Amino acid sequence: MKQLSIYLAMILMTLCSNTFATTEWEALNHELETLHQQGDYGRATVVAKKALQTAEQTLDGNHPDIATSLNSLALLYNDQAQYAQAEPLLKRALPIFENAVGQETPEVAATLNNLAMVYRKQGQYAQAEPLYKRALAIDEKVHGPDHPNVAISLNNLAQLYQAQAQYEQAEPLLKRALEILEKTLGPNHPTVAMSLNNLALLHNAQKQYAQAEPLYKRVLAISRKTFGPDHPNVALSLNNLAGLYKDQGKYPQAEPLFRRAVAISEKSLGRNHPNVATSLENLAQLYRDIGHADKAEPFDKRAAAIRAAQN
Repeated sequence: MKQLSIYLAMILMTLCSNTFATTEWEALNHELETLHQQGDYGRATVVAKKALQTAEQTLDGNHPDIATSLNSLALLYNDQAQYAQAEPLLKRALPIFENAVGQETPEVAATLNNLAMVYRKQGQYAQAEPLYKRALAIDEKVHGPDHPNVAISLNNLAQLYQAQAQYEQAEPLLKRALEILEKTLGPNHPTVAMSLNNLALLHNAQKQYAQAEPLYKRVLAISRKTFGPDHPNVALSLNNLAGLYKDQGKYPQAEPLFRRAVAISEKSLGRNHPNVATSLENLAQLYRDIGHADKAEPFDKRAAAIRAAQN
């Protein structure tokens, strides 16, 4: 069963410098943030490109607001699994921030987190780990040990270990991150939901189903309340809860959740997104497990076509 982590990226699109008050750029960033929250990544990417172009035409090439726009566009590419487009933008943004605002600043930590995430999603773990560790060290120095940014960096480093099945290293980081977020943001904040999801994934990977289920259910409830019923994060939550049921042989509970995850992902991300392929593969595997290979075949074919198009 392929489950989906919810990454905790440092969204820089709202960190607009007070020295750059161009109305068009600010308006574009507000529009971009709204579209991103709605899961409309296609339209958000168009707006992000326009915001970057506006900044580049108005400012010196080393202005931090250009790095902010580079981060925003890179994150949208990441959301759409277009890692080759995201990586050079983040590599360009990092030295701009380092030179403009300093090497140990929240902006640098955020960019390091985002670049590390791009590497992690491509399985380039050795490149990702030092970036995550540097981001965590910066956040702890700048904000202190109990700040939400520290929790985000803890979560991200934990996900790296989780991806490599290094669960003993990941678990204390995830638990510390969740404690910080619940204390600082409240129990029903969407960032808390992301942290809960990642802890649930860790329990699920270790077959600790009784610990994982209430976490997944809490994530789903928070995501629906925060984003509405058709957001990509809701699809991720449904996929993961369905996977938990499937792993326990509870197929009647899993099937409708997988189907709903496919429908939401197709609507919000497009029919050819890797998350759609993952949900299709999971649904196909469920049908094979219950002896309905005929039902599985069309889902397998669609998923394979999506994967082939990504290569």
